[in-house]
Amino acid sequence: MRLLVLGATGQTGQLLVRQALDHGHMVKAIVRTPSKLTIQHDNLKVVKANVFSANSLLEHFSEEDAIMSCLGFPISIFSEATGYTESIKAIAPAMREAKVTRIIAMTSWYTKPDTAQEASWTIRWLLIPLIRKLLINMQEMENYLNNECQDLKWTVVRPPGLQNASKTEKQILTHEGYFVPGPEGIPIGNSVTRGDVARFMLSLVEEDLWIKKAVAMTTK
Repeated sequence: MRLLVLGATGQTGQLLVRQALDHGHMVKAIVRTPSKLTIQHDNLKVVKANVFSANSLLEHFSEEDAIMSCLGFPISIFSEATGYTESIKAIAPAMREAKVTRIIAMTSWYTKPDTAQEASWTIRWLLIPLIRKLLINMQEMENYLNNECQDLKWTVVRPPGLQNASKTEKQILTHEGYFVPGPEGIPIGNSVTRGDVARFMLSLVEEDLWIKKAVAMTTK
C-alpha cells in the first residue's frame, strides 16, 4: 500500500514509518523539517509541507491509499490548543480533492475529560488538568471527523500514556470508548509503548477495521 504519514518526526511517527516499511509499504512522510527524519529506505519519500494548509498538502496526497496521522502539539499554558482542529480542517479537504478516503488519526484516552472518573488519583488530579486543553482540542477534532467527514473512512485511535519504547508481542485490547475498561469498569493500565500504538494503527489500515469509529486501545 501507499501510506502517507503525518507527524513522522515524532517518536510515534518514526516507529510507524519504520514498521510500515518493514511490512513492505511505500511510505511518504510529510514533515516540517526533513533533516529531523533520519530513516533512509528505498520505499520512503520525505517531503516538506504545511499541515495547516490544504493547498500545501494536496500535491502530496494524490495516489496515496491512506493518511496516517501521529501529529502532536505542545502544551501552552497561556493559549488555547488549536493544532488538532486546524490541521484536520486542512487535511480533510485535501483528501477529498486528492480522492483519498482513508485516514487513521491518533488522539488519547480521556479526550472527554469527565470520562477519567475511574482513573487513578494522579491521572485525575495531576495529568488531566495539565493536558486538559490538548484533550479538549483532540475531542473537537474527533467531533469534526464524526460530524463533518462521514464521506471519509476515518478511524480515531485513542491510546493511554505513551512509553518511548518499541513494539512488543503483547495482546492488543480495544474498546469503543474513551478508555479500555476491565471487568469492574476500571481502566486497564495507564500506558502503552509507542511501538504498539504504531503496530495497532498499521493493523487498521491493512485490514480496514474500525471504520468511522473512535477506538481506545492498550496492551495486556
